[in-house]
Amino acid sequence: MMLSAENTKELFLRACRCELTERVPVWIMRQAGRYLPEYQAVRAHHTFLEICKTPELAAEVSIQPHRVLGVDAIIVFSDILIVAEAMGMPLEVPDSGPVLGNPVRDAAAVRALRDFDPERETRFLGDAIRTICKEAGPSVPVIGFAAAPWTLACYMIEGRTRGDISRAKQMLRDEPGLVRDLLARIAHATTAYLQMQIAAGASVVQLFDTWAGELTQTEYDSAELPAIQQILQGLSGARVPKILYTKGSARHLESMAKSGAEVLSVDWNTDLSEARRRAGPRIALQGNVDPSKLLGPAEEIRRAAREAIEKTGGTGHILNLGHGILPATPVESARAFVEAGKNAMAAARR
Repeated sequence: MMLSAENTKELFLRACRCELTERVPVWIMRQAGRYLPEYQAVRAHHTFLEICKTPELAAEVSIQPHRVLGVDAIIVFSDILIVAEAMGMPLEVPDSGPVLGNPVRDAAAVRALRDFDPERETRFLGDAIRTICKEAGPSVPVIGFAAAPWTLACYMIEGRTRGDISRAKQMLRDEPGLVRDLLARIAHATTAYLQMQIAAGASVVQLFDTWAGELTQTEYDSAELPAIQQILQGLSGARVPKILYTKGSARHLESMAKSGAEVLSVDWNTDLSEARRRAGPRIALQGNVDPSKLLGPAEEIRRAAREAIEKTGGTGHILNLGHGILPATPVESARAFVEAGKNAMAAARR
């Protein structure tokens, strides 16, 4: 069943290429999830990992925001820790948050991590993407994704995702060579993982780098940037746009611009007009509305969307939040954000 008469795939790809578009495309990070009653209805009968690993369920919750909000792109429902599990780390997702068994704490643990065949061991994700493409039709872009190497390494070292990465930072300081080895192994696995998603039908891929803001410029340039470049160079033959999202992006913008990503996705503490100046006119931007704005009144949401678009002039810009949508966000507020993004340029021309 076709979900939209508009060819938002072409709109999205043109924005990634910094070409003129009739309007700015808009989607929301973590758009498939807890704030949607439709997702909660599925979640009531299945665990989180069951949804991730059952293609029909993953496709259903991926498509829900397109139906409910009218977003311009569908991001496949999955988790960034799937790669860590496929590399040999036991993964559990209790209500308190994901937990990885046998955390990586020494060279032996790094050596024990294994390569995996994404087509075999994570085929469920490829099947979910194929199902989404079939249901949504050729006019809707499907976004594949993975964690950036440093962010995944943080979780692999810490063993959980509760916000404390002090052990990972200490390991980088004390054993930088070991951490670079870990990052290279993650990059190798992630490249194949994203290639599988592209082969399944993803027309865009995004790397999520939640913890890059914790790195100094020297640490980012010597450890994280080469690993990101390894991934994006490995995808260069696929001819799909690559988005690099970085939380705490302001300090690393010039380095991010050297990553090979066609689109830099920035948080709400990064001024979009400044990001445009520093990244240059040939790299598109994504973002960057503060997710907490969607907890406020509709007029403030519309103003935030308009102001973000005004910062870039609308060219080479994909409107999004500066981080994932908050679980407490009212659905009508998320819808107001999407509609504001779609209407902003038309309103400015009147």
